[in-house]
Amino acid sequence: MERFNEDLSTLIERIGSSEPQFVLDKLEKVRLRLVELKQRNIVKINHSAMELLVAYSLIREGYEVVVEKPLGDNLICDLYGTKGEGSLIVEVETGYTPPNHALDPLTYNRSRTASKISRYSSFANRFALGTPPINILPVDPIFLKPPELRTPAEMYHIKKLCDNYYSQPRVSFDEIQNAHLHSVYLIDVDNAKVEQVDPEAYVDFLSRTPYLHAMFPF
Repeated sequence: MERFNEDLSTLIERIGSSEPQFVLDKLEKVRLRLVELKQRNIVKINHSAMELLVAYSLIREGYEVVVEKPLGDNLICDLYGTKGEGSLIVEVETGYTPPNHALDPLTYNRSRTASKISRYSSFANRFALGTPPINILPVDPIFLKPPELRTPAEMYHIKKLCDNYYSQPRVSFDEIQNAHLHSVYLIDVDNAKVEQVDPEAYVDFLSRTPYLHAMFPF
């Protein structure tokens, strides 16, 4: 706990005292919430550090932010932001792969990403994924298309991918058809910075990089 506290406090120091006091006050509430969750052994420092930085970015954009918010159906989102009548969910992906998927990490992460977008995006007006620059989010291009342009074959491919790893409950065709991804947040913990990236540009970069395209054949 002591190290957890120290790391989050250090991260807030990196953000700097030049921020308006109301921003720092709201960020401190997020920090205290993460400390509370750590005491219950619910969160880990690598994930919490990135949550804190994304919360900082959203607070600066005018959002009221809650971390680890229950959504129902046994889902808990990493960050839930509200601004006026709008809402935003951000799911943070550290790039960690469980040991039981040591022999299929690429497929597992493709499924994880598709499942996150499909399941979580219906609970807010906007949905985003956050990740450190050292990680690659294998976002399938189907989630960049309008729902009416998604073909049955594309949706079946995503459903089969998700069903291989997630069955309680299974991702539905309706969730896949209506899922949306509005942004990708690149989280630079070393420099306490977050950059919001257009998902189309992110996926286009992956598709035009031969080595990455070979790993993630979209």
